[in-house]
Amino acid sequence: MNRRVWLLLPLSWAALFAGAGRAQPLELAWPTPNPAFREGMGIERFVQPTVSGETTSGLFGCVRSDGAQFHEGLDLFPVARDAHGEAIDAVFAAMPGVVAHVNARPAESSYGRYVVLEHTGAAPAVYTLYAHLRAVQPGLKRGDRVTPGQVLGTMGRSAGGYSIPKDRAHLHFEIGVRVTDAFQAWYDGRKFGSPNEHGVWNGMNLMGLDPLDFYRKLQERRVDDVAGYFAQMETAVRLRIATRRVPDFAIRYPVLVKGAVPAEGRAGWEIRFNATGVPFAWRPLGPGELSGYKPDEVRIVEVNTAVTHACRCKALVVKRGSRSEPGKDLQTVLQQLFGLR
Repeated sequence: MNRRVWLLLPLSWAALFAGAGRAQPLELAWPTPNPAFREGMGIERFVQPTVSGETTSGLFGCVRSDGAQFHEGLDLFPVARDAHGEAIDAVFAAMPGVVAHVNARPAESSYGRYVVLEHTGAAPAVYTLYAHLRAVQPGLKRGDRVTPGQVLGTMGRSAGGYSIPKDRAHLHFEIGVRVTDAFQAWYDGRKFGSPNEHGVWNGMNLMGLDPLDFYRKLQERRVDDVAGYFAQMETAVRLRIATRRVPDFAIRYPVLVKGAVPAEGRAGWEIRFNATGVPFAWRPLGPGELSGYKPDEVRIVEVNTAVTHACRCKALVVKRGSRSEPGKDLQTVLQQLFGLR
């Protein structure tokens, strides 16, 4: 197994715990042994395309089916194979973190065998996901602490419900946030007809960011840390919702909440979503800012069409006459966040 680790750069992340008085250095590792990204090569030197052969189809976003299909992560091809043509690259932890989920049964997920890490030292505490593994590193289990570059498993082509040919074996790599701790209730309400085998680490409860954009901006020092990456996100949709609920998302990712609870009490939220529907900025609202709203009413107050059109496979907004309303993808996120029906 190829275990050569490419550590990209030291990051300066703000200290997050009480009593921590200075920034703590952190190294970010590329998740495969391929040095192409680190050496500044083009995406064709590390990105695995779909059967279409278009390199961009392995990137994050609306990159498949002529822009109509969303891809949540980044697909990375192997640089080493065995005598049978199977990928043998090691897969590495990208950042220090904790093993949150290990699925060793490929038939139970379209991710196949996959590992999820939660990076509790980051703010917000993003997850990384490593999918289609040929094997999980022996002994790796939930709760284990890992370091950047630690081996998590072997790259492969495992998948549930479909087949990945050996010539397109790859690592599907994600960075993102978890939508809700109450995912099971939402899942049960949708009556999918099959059990949820993965708890809150089911892919339907995970919202990815663009991994390549994240790495590039950190490497080029355009942002300094994870919080800085969220801070530079562009608003696609800004909405207000009248509710006294405090979603666990806002509790889990407090760095994304700006502003104090109004003196007269919290009556709702103003939330900004990026082009793929990630709720990246939250502000508590008082009753005076929600005059005329009904309980649980959602009103879209801003749509940046230049941003939404750039990710046209995500239905965040629909027009009803002169009024903008949440599209099906935004409705799903709101249902998960607030328990709406």
